[in-house]
Amino acid sequence: MITKGYAVCIASDGAALNLLRKEFPKLSWLELPSYSITYPKKPSQLKWKLLKSLPGIRKTMASEKKMIDALVSEGKIDGIISDNRFGIHSKKVPSVFITHQLNVLSGSTSFFSSMMHQKIIQKFHECWVPDVDNDENLSGTLGHPKVHNLNIKYMGPVSRMKKAEIPIVYDVLALLSGPEPQRTMLEEKILDELTGKDCRVLLIQGIVEDEQQRSIHDNIEIVNYMESEALEKAINESGLVLSRSGYTTIMDLATMEKKAFFIPTPGQYEQEYLASRCTEKGWVPSCKQEDFTYEALEKVKVYQGFHGLRCEVDGSSLFSLFEGKRELGPHA
Repeated sequence: MITKGYAVCIASDGAALNLLRKEFPKLSWLELPSYSITYPKKPSQLKWKLLKSLPGIRKTMASEKKMIDALVSEGKIDGIISDNRFGIHSKKVPSVFITHQLNVLSGSTSFFSSMMHQKIIQKFHECWVPDVDNDENLSGTLGHPKVHNLNIKYMGPVSRMKKAEIPIVYDVLALLSGPEPQRTMLEEKILDELTGKDCRVLLIQGIVEDEQQRSIHDNIEIVNYMESEALEKAINESGLVLSRSGYTTIMDLATMEKKAFFIPTPGQYEQEYLASRCTEKGWVPSCKQEDFTYEALEKVKVYQGFHGLRCEVDGSSLFSLFEGKRELGPHA
């Protein structure tokens, strides 16, 4: 949007906002209320914990909606693009919801969680799905519901990364992300399995702090976080990427055509589905967190990685909603 001449204000909370401010220091910013979602150590407790979080989520949605309504009334916002922020929309200005999860997997309650999510999305004028609408799509059933009542546009995978042919420096890039305590548990598992092995490892902890910190432990170089440019370089100069199977990571790796190994966050149905799908497609091997071993990385050799996928679409019409080329459609 910046390259198209729009004046952009970034809005988020916590570590995500800190990272965005580092990436875009010249942009104005707004701090939003936090959803404060955490994950339990035991995956079996996840659904119950999320159910307990619903009152807090509704409260946060109401708070961010009140904030947005005030800004729209003051004439400070002419359009909204919400990346999975449920309350960031307005009837008075074009409002877009971005998500790859039109179907929300939650085990036996998937039908109801998907219905609830789609009901929220209907409050927006359009829903942009960062994927393609063909057989080589990345999100599978998540982003391609058979039946829906949504104004969907497929925008193609979105990534800030670019592929570059540069010498390989690291055998393994361990890229950590996600909520605690599972992030730390995976870090400990990786350190246990890869320390002292015959490979050079770069481990990015995914902890955004004021200053970047580096340390060396045997064959493993540890960095607390990296900004986009440095992370792009690290991925390009790594033989394979060991990471969670989050959708943003999948889009980045598909764009860069990398070999990878996935360890989905325990209890996260979405990540478990995406990891399983990538394995079934012959793209990327995966395993449960407790089953990961150094030897498991050998499986990468027999998988094609994200190479040669047709993931581009013509996105020239996406911004017509903000350019006044048509009237706003139905808005719940």
